[in-house]
Parts: sequence; C-alpha cells; structure tokens
Amino acid sequence: MSTSDPDDAALRRFLADPAHLTQNLRTATARSAKALGLRQAVVYLVDIQQRYLVPQTAVAPTLPVDGSLAGWAYRTQSLRVEESRAGGGITAWFPLLDGAERLGVLAVDETALTASSLTRGWALASLLAMVITSRRAYEDSFVRRTRTERMQLPAEMLRALLPPRTIGDGTVVSTAVLEPAYEIGGDAFDHALTDTTLHVAVLDAMGHDLASGLTTTVALAACRNARRTGLPLPDLVRSVDEALSSRLPDKFCTAVVAQLDLVTGLLHWVNCGHPAPILIRDERLIIDAMERDTDPPMGMPSLLTSQERRTHEIALQPGDRVLMYTDGVVEARTRETKLLGLERFADYVIRATAGGEPAPESLRRLIHSILATQEDRLRDDATLLMFEWRPPSGAGTHPRPG
Repeated sequence: MSTSDPDDAALRRFLADPAHLTQNLRTATARSAKALGLRQAVVYLVDIQQRYLVPQTAVAPTLPVDGSLAGWAYRTQSLRVEESRAGGGITAWFPLLDGAERLGVLAVDETALTASSLTRGWALASLLAMVITSRRAYEDSFVRRTRTERMQLPAEMLRALLPPRTIGDGTVVSTAVLEPAYEIGGDAFDHALTDTTLHVAVLDAMGHDLASGLTTTVALAACRNARRTGLPLPDLVRSVDEALSSRLPDKFCTAVVAQLDLVTGLLHWVNCGHPAPILIRDERLIIDAMERDTDPPMGMPSLLTSQERRTHEIALQPGDRVLMYTDGVVEARTRETKLLGLERFADYVIRATAGGEPAPESLRRLIHSILATQEDRLRDDATLLMFEWRPPSGAGTHPRPG
C-alpha cells in the first residue's frame, strides 16, 4: 500500500506492534502522538461529578468543566482552539468520546495547525478513547485520579455495576447521572442496546445503607439476566420480583423498566411504584403523557397480589425525550425550604433542550443545578436517566398520542 505521507508508515508500525497494547497511557499517548507527527498531546479525564478535567499523562493543572475552553470542548463535544499557554504555538482541544460516552478531552500542542494536523488530532483522540475504555475497568490509576472524595462502601459496590453514563447509536442516545456520587446506597440505573431495542431501567431501593445497595444490586443483576435471556417485559419484572423475594424477602425497590423499539418508536414500560416518566416533545412538557396507575414495588409486595404486571405503551415521535428519575430529584429542597417540584424540574430540562444542548450536557447541568440548591448535599439519592429518539427520516409513523 503506497502513500504520499511518510507519517502514515510510522502510524502503521505503531499499530502493528503488539507492545503498544501493554503500554501505560502516558507511554501510549507519547508514542502514538509521535507516530502521527504531532508535537505533544495530553489526556484529561472528567471526574465522577463532571466538574473537573484531570490531566492523566503530564504534569498540568486540573481544569474546570465550566469556565475553560477545554471544558467547552467537553460540554459541546466539539473542537476548540486557543493560543498555547506555554507560548509559541496553538493548543487544540479534542473531545474524547467512546461512542456516545464523554470521557474527557485531548490537548494537542502544535506550532501551527493545518488541516492535516487537525485530522491527525481527531485520529489520536479516537485511538486514545479506545485505549482508555479498554483499561479503565482494571487500572485503578484512572479511578484514583478522577475521584475528589473517598467513596463509601455502598457507593463502591453499586458503581462497579453501573454501565457507562451515556450510550447510543445513530438512532437513540441514553444518558444518566447519579448523586450523591460518593455516598449512594439505593439508587441505580441501567441501559443497554440491541440492534432493534433500547432497554432502560431506574431503580430506587428502600433505605440508604449497605442493605439497600445490596437490594439494588440483586434487582439490577436479575433485570440484566432476564433481559439477556430474552424474556418479555412483564416476565422480566416478575423474575426480579422472585429474585428479591427469595434472597432478600424483607427488602423491596421501586423501578421503571422500559423498552424502546428503535424502528417504530413504540415505548413499553412497567412502573413498579415509581414516579412516572416525563415526556418532552417540541420543547414542551406533554402533561400526564406517561401517568398511569402503578404496580407494587419489586420484591415481596408484588407477590402478595394475584394481579399481573401491567405493561404500558406510548408512540414516540422523532426528537422526543423521555426523562426517568427517582423521587430524590423532586424532593430536593431549595434554600427557601420549598420542594424543587416536578414542574420546575421539567421546566429546566425543557429550557436546556431549547438551547440545543446534547442530552448528556442537559443532564449534567441539571444535576448540578439541583445540587447547588442543596449546597452539594441532597436529602435523598437522586438519579436521572434521559433518552432521546432520533430515527432516520421517515421512521416513526405511529399517530401522535393524545
């Protein structure tokens, strides 16, 4: 294979060398940047609460997500360029993305930027995002550098089971946040994709201790096990009921478990004693669109009735956003000791949507707004999960509900 660019040969040699698979991130970053003909590159990863960008591969200051050009690249998932702080050059900030998941940013320092160096910067960002994703599950250095507090045991247990904050493809994106980040006990979320379906769940176990974390852990594992077995939605929920009642008979949790058909936009869900999801369409809240009578919570209470789990259905329209949450969100109190309230909560999400923000950024700013009213201390765990359906043109032909 011939090429007019000699740097391509260096990159091919780097990728073909199996040694790069075992190099630490600092070495892999330096070698891959050199192979691409770039002067210097530094990886920054976002902390758990998405407030700071923490350098991983060089001695450099931690940067705020809000109030820095690096943070702007992270928030908007786009390229930003500024004069180098060291002088005599340019710094380009590239978002580090693992599919739809925002990992952080990559700083590339060059004497001058050209179309070629920008293309190589994007290539390096893509390569390093894959390296980071493959290693952060087992390299504790990533974890230590992106925590600002000591994590409590219930939180540690649940964090190990949570999926990435954001998943998606060209049709749908699902994103979630969970606070307090270091002390959670009973809240959890889950989302997963198949070729045709988005599976989502938000769970809230009784209590705020290790036992509640264990309840959520069992419920989450049972939900995934049933989902991966291919059980239909009512049977999936019933399997969680049976898992909890047999292993933790005195514990239960509320939940919303849902499945979205990515082709038709049909959304099916089961509500087990949980706050009803919110539907946002055309930058406005569709009042009571997903309000339904709820079933008993998951666990023993559900087995004390002969009533089958009820599955609800709604047809989404392209661009619709569905927001699922735990009651800690709307129970947060402002400094005036008033409840945050569902309407105020939904209004913020609508305003964020109207501003053209990506769904992950809308949720990041929303949870920080809620935390700000509490001086960073919530009265209860607060979990948010929002998914947005954006099918190709011509999909989603079902009549509009209501």
